[in-house]
Amino acid sequence: MNYEMEELVPIVGKLAEKYTAFESTSVSYEKAEQLMGAVLYCIHETWQVPAGEREKQGAGLMAKAERLSAAQAYEMGARLVEEKTKAALSLYHEILPGFDSYENQCLKDTFLNGMPEFFRWYDVKFQPQNTILTLDYPILKDISRYTGVDRIYEFIQCIRLEQIFLHKFPKQYILKTLMKHNGMYREMIENVCEIVFTSIIGHMLARKPLEEQEFRMEEYLRIQEVLRDSSAVDGKERLEGAVGIFVEKYYGEGNTLPKELTDSLWAYLNGAVESVLLRLKNGVDYGVLDQIL
Repeated sequence: MNYEMEELVPIVGKLAEKYTAFESTSVSYEKAEQLMGAVLYCIHETWQVPAGEREKQGAGLMAKAERLSAAQAYEMGARLVEEKTKAALSLYHEILPGFDSYENQCLKDTFLNGMPEFFRWYDVKFQPQNTILTLDYPILKDISRYTGVDRIYEFIQCIRLEQIFLHKFPKQYILKTLMKHNGMYREMIENVCEIVFTSIIGHMLARKPLEEQEFRMEEYLRIQEVLRDSSAVDGKERLEGAVGIFVEKYYGEGNTLPKELTDSLWAYLNGAVESVLLRLKNGVDYGVLDQIL
């Protein structure tokens, strides 16, 4: 991406012509900055390896990108941005019919109300770098390095995985878990999936069947013993393995979820294991484990 400014300015100039409907190439400094941002965003998109192709084609795609001129990289990236926008919208509509906010207003507002506004106002040509939405609902993956449709697409993919995870449980099971965590769960700005996942981790540590929702005192004591006896690293590694077994059992072979999605779900949940462990250990240290599980 080390293109010189003299290679980029003509691209911005042509984009400015389109912006002004070919009536002028003169735009404000702020608008020129925006258009330069659009060009750089598209060029950067050219360097991104398409989902599912990282290992198979990654090296070849990168080598091809290295031989592109700035103008070629921009044109290719602009097409990729358009394709990703269509893919994001398609994925959104795929999730929509079965989507459940589990009565959480933040999740509902972000996904049902915010997403249509993004697709309505997203300027794929002149401002693709603009994310538009604040994405108030917190997910279990850090997507702060992304902007524009890249960020939206990552967010929608995470919501898809969360919905897959949550749909395995009866709705009342989830609502009861949320109510125990926070009586005002409808108004809370927390990740619904993580709260349920924390309960699942608690069941794993206590060796307790998932259908038995309420924890007994001896089970809290068992969890405390496990957490106090294991180091942070060992505990995290063991739990990641246990999560893999759990995902395979309930979502993998014998179920309808494709292997690619099963692996993605495992990776997504594993990304939360460390924070869940920390929350449970703090519960043990401060004697409030029963308020967490």
